[in-house]
Amino acid sequence: MPTITGEIETPVAVASVEFIDPREPVLVIPILRAGLALAELASSVLPATKTYHLGFRRDEETLQPSIYLNNLPDKIPEGTRVLVVDPMLATGGTMVAAIDLLIECGVTSKQIKVISAIASPPALQKLNNKFPGLHVYTGMIDPEVNEKGFIVPGLGDAGDRSFAT
Repeated sequence: MPTITGEIETPVAVASVEFIDPREPVLVIPILRAGLALAELASSVLPATKTYHLGFRRDEETLQPSIYLNNLPDKIPEGTRVLVVDPMLATGGTMVAAIDLLIECGVTSKQIKVISAIASPPALQKLNNKFPGLHVYTGMIDPEVNEKGFIVPGLGDAGDRSFAT
């Protein structure tokens, strides 16, 4: 992402720093509901962002996603940077569906950055196969996905944990 230089005054000294350029258009797209926690953090670091939501359910038998909420605009302006946030990339199916919707809005995979806390090798492979060159930023790669589509060892249901439900 493009940056600008500036200064921050701390109680001890002034520091030269680089900021993400606030003039660059950035969208944050959380995958509901678990992605809301990451979206809130992204918006606090990037206050000039716009946020649009995508909601998916995953069929417990087939593990396939189905959409229940899409408030993306019909057209996303060329050059807009898009951050898709979802704490868990297990099978990769939901993220593939989300990126497909963004492409329908005119976004290229080069404009998209995926941010997650934990990912699995199958999800990363699926994303790489479908969208070569897509940038995925994750805190950790756990080794496997179980038959229920959960990352192992993972952290369980990220939405339930984020919202204490």
